Amino acid sequence: MRNSNVHQFASLLLTLAFLPAATLVAQETTQKARGTVYLDANSNETLDEGEKPLAGIKVSNGRDIVTTSEAGKYEIAVDDDDVVFVLKPRGYRTPLSEDKLPRFYYIHKPKGSPPSKFPGVAPTGPLPAEINFALYEQQEPDHFRAVLFGDPQPRNQQEVEYVGHDVVQELIGTDASFGVTLGDIAFNNLDTFETLNKTIALIGIPWYNVIGNHDINFEAKHDAHSDETFERVYGPPYYSFDFGQVHFIVLDDIEWYIPRENGEGEYRGGLGDEQIKFIKNDLAMIPEEQMVVLMMHIPIVGVRDREQVYRLIEKRPFCISISGHTHHHEHRYIKKEDGWLGPEPHHHIINVTVCGGWWSGAPDERGIPHANMADGAPNGYSIISFNGTKYTLDYKAAGRPADYQMEIVAPNAVPATDLANTMVYVDLFNGSERSRVEISLDGETWRPLEHSVEIDPGQQAVADREAALLAKSPDVFRQQPRPKPSTHLWKGKLPAQGNLQPGIHLLRVRGTDVNGKEHKARRAIRILAPQQAAG
Repeated sequence: MRNSNVHQFASLLLTLAFLPAATLVAQETTQKARGTVYLDANSNETLDEGEKPLAGIKVSNGRDIVTTSEAGKYEIAVDDDDVVFVLKPRGYRTPLSEDKLPRFYYIHKPKGSPPSKFPGVAPTGPLPAEINFALYEQQEPDHFRAVLFGDPQPRNQQEVEYVGHDVVQELIGTDASFGVTLGDIAFNNLDTFETLNKTIALIGIPWYNVIGNHDINFEAKHDAHSDETFERVYGPPYYSFDFGQVHFIVLDDIEWYIPRENGEGEYRGGLGDEQIKFIKNDLAMIPEEQMVVLMMHIPIVGVRDREQVYRLIEKRPFCISISGHTHHHEHRYIKKEDGWLGPEPHHHIINVTVCGGWWSGAPDERGIPHANMADGAPNGYSIISFNGTKYTLDYKAAGRPADYQMEIVAPNAVPATDLANTMVYVDLFNGSERSRVEISLDGETWRPLEHSVEIDPGQQAVADREAALLAKSPDVFRQQPRPKPSTHLWKGKLPAQGNLQPGIHLLRVRGTDVNGKEHKARRAIRILAPQQAAG
């Protein structure tokens, strides 16, 4: 009998070891949350007599999804660590905070968040008798635009100001309908959330947020407690909403706490069973012909349970995904060799980052680091446009005109005898393996360049030049990240026309980006006579 008890106890320990963190952490008391979704006629965010209830509106607890009755009523199970939220439907908006953050949720944490360096949620007390959600009517055309920020990632207030001066100021007055930050809102210092929110709010549009690996509470010993500060400021770490004809799903693909051998924690890309359940339930209510956009921080190819998501979306003809995290810009086409079983490759966009190479590099005349990314592309943001199931993604370099879409790397001067051996590189920032880039010297025949995944020599030159400066004065600015291969680089040799005379000549470049849009650039090149080259 004693041996039997020992075996039973060992079995219990083994079972506990493999339970999800939320199961171990939560002292669950399952209750029913109830309430009404209604049209808030007087904008006081209170359900008043005579205000119209809204039927068929979806409400979730992060696992299950229910719809409101004809009387606008819903009922859903909650435990002691849940967020109840409404899934914004087309033609409505939710309340917004002073900082333009959508308020579409109620956090139920009766005892509040565990103690942490950066505060989480204060105790919410007993579950209210009603949790009501206000909505407001708005026009949502089929054709609309959204702003996408990858990784603003400020360490401190100075870097919050970089965000403001480098990208926010030029976006004020945009016709975009809303914006999204694709994670790494902060760089471990979660105190920057508040002033960054106020800065981005100057743009004047609703702003959604994705959780990133630098937005979590690192003291947490379980994944369930890693997003407490994020929840206090932004609400649920995963959710969905409709705008126009498009369904957006915001994902939390940061799993914490994965113990190291030294006992410290680390993160990995993952979603977990509860979130997968939410995605499955959510997509089951979305028509197959509707455009679906998944937004996350870690690229989907780096998520451990990605194939479960692939199975849910690969039969949808209109579905893309967007991330940040890697600090380079890439159009990735996920195929069979990646575990994708759909009839066509899945388009995954790794978005340009606002902070570029983590606000590094020599400062410009404004005192802002040039912050090139390691693949040679400039820091900035993107604008995604939708028209039904069609979409385009445009790259916008921070502080540059909209037509700055490529960089030409070529020598200033070339001996006439070396023309045929002189290599030209073109970095088409928003290009992909499906793009085409051509060059022409002095209006002669256009010649295609070869797509080549390698380090951008222009970025390597910048990194080398700045490393030499820092060797003499280490504290002048933060060193750029080590250059890495670019997926939007083309190369080829200069056209060697036999009749070219020494002097100044014009190199023209044209390239089609991922949308099929043509972009052009020019560069002057001086051809040297033999005696000049020798001298």
